[in-house]
Amino acid sequence: MKRIAGAVAALGLLMGAAHAQSQPNLSLIVGFAPGGSADSIARIIGARLQEKTGRNVITENRPGAGANIATKAVVQAAPDGNMLLVTTAALPINETLYRNKTFVGASLRPIAVVATTPEVFAIGKTDPAKDLAEFVANQKDREIIFATAGIGTGSHIAGEYFFKFIMKANPKHIPFRGGPDATAALMGGHVPMVVSSLSGFASQVANGDIRGLAIAADERNAVVGQVPTFKEAGYPGFTSLSWVGFFAPPATPPALIATLNKQIDDISREPAISAKLRTIGFDPMYGDVAATEAFMTKEYAEWKRRVEALELKVD
Repeated sequence: MKRIAGAVAALGLLMGAAHAQSQPNLSLIVGFAPGGSADSIARIIGARLQEKTGRNVITENRPGAGANIATKAVVQAAPDGNMLLVTTAALPINETLYRNKTFVGASLRPIAVVATTPEVFAIGKTDPAKDLAEFVANQKDREIIFATAGIGTGSHIAGEYFFKFIMKANPKHIPFRGGPDATAALMGGHVPMVVSSLSGFASQVANGDIRGLAIAADERNAVVGQVPTFKEAGYPGFTSLSWVGFFAPPATPPALIATLNKQIDDISREPAISAKLRTIGFDPMYGDVAATEAFMTKEYAEWKRRVEALELKVD
């Protein structure tokens, strides 16, 4: 009997391995360089997805053109669930920012948005300003110089929109090649302020290497609990989030979208995964396909409003 049981178990393992090998690879296409938030989360979710499904999951970085290279590749991919886009708020931003694209990013099918991270406005630790209003008041002619990871990013748009339309100040944007460069410039005293998603410099804010003046979320964040919300800072109603989500090619069947959503959403709810996301400055986000689609509808509308208000465009 033991020999029979052993043979059955071995046969089961062989069948499982054969089934895994028979499935095509799942490619997660990331529009940013390795090491960034989208890349990190793609690899965290992808590794767990491979463990749960037995399917070979490959994370592939295709940076460039503000993530449009990767987006275009997935828009044009077969709608069979074998290639997915992992991206950020760059997706709805680019839909309005880039005027002459040869594809429609909004045609992608939302699967799941798994994590969000709020924008934080931060200054050097020796700056005398006690709060955001005092920082603005201290700037000559109310000209606000702020740095971000680049032109057309969510941080750039959030910062310029807030200073221009809410504070009625004169923003001057200094773009850097990436978040680490902008943060280094702030710590070195070369720029007075950086606007970044929390995930971009969570450890520096938490450690007090730089001072967060306000966080663009409805509630304070546990990682940087000392940073007040914009509402607490006297500017209610201003929120701005970046996020990381998974998207499928247009015409991907609804049943396949639902299956992928269930797999990814279940993973994002796992305590170990949630903990990993929080340690890099993200809040886990959960939801079915309908909730994800509703979230993206709002995102497209809000980023369109801000980009058009600022009259930003890339040809």
